[in-house]
Amino acid sequence: MSASICIYCGARDGRDPLHGQAAEATGHMLAANGWGLVYGAGDVGLMGRVARAHQAAGGRALGVIPGHLFPREVAKQDLDRLVVTETMHERKKVMFMNADAIVVLPGGAGSLDEFFEVLTWRQIGLHAKPILLLDVAGYWQPLRALLDHVVSSGFADDSLRGFIRFVPDVAALESALREALP
Repeated sequence: MSASICIYCGARDGRDPLHGQAAEATGHMLAANGWGLVYGAGDVGLMGRVARAHQAAGGRALGVIPGHLFPREVAKQDLDRLVVTETMHERKKVMFMNADAIVVLPGGAGSLDEFFEVLTWRQIGLHAKPILLLDVAGYWQPLRALLDHVVSSGFADDSLRGFIRFVPDVAALESALREALP
């Protein structure tokens, strides 16, 4: 059975067209490797771009969305599997449990929330899944600086940095996933 990759990303496109291009390239790359997509089930923003590209390339996708976000994120209903949850917490749990690796593309507060939750779980030993940040056009560099600040200020061990990997482009993401997955 092939691996499934959880993608956290924006429900908006953002201002930089490189982010949308990277989202589409990520969807194609996952499908080309036979990896399943686990994502927030939206058909808008980077989320929708990843899913549509993944499906167009023959990939299989699991979307997970809380009922209250159905209209806001325009739930994509032509997925291989669609799970509707009651809460955001339940959404995150279902996504995480169905994935072998976590990839974070550019996004906003929701993507950061999802990232920090899986990072915290990793830090306290609840999982050992790879966590990769697709750092398109340096988008995640302020986050890297914040994490360095947290470590240098003594609020986390240096090991925190080792739980995540920043990759500059989709080719590097593909290589990192191939290294990390069985």
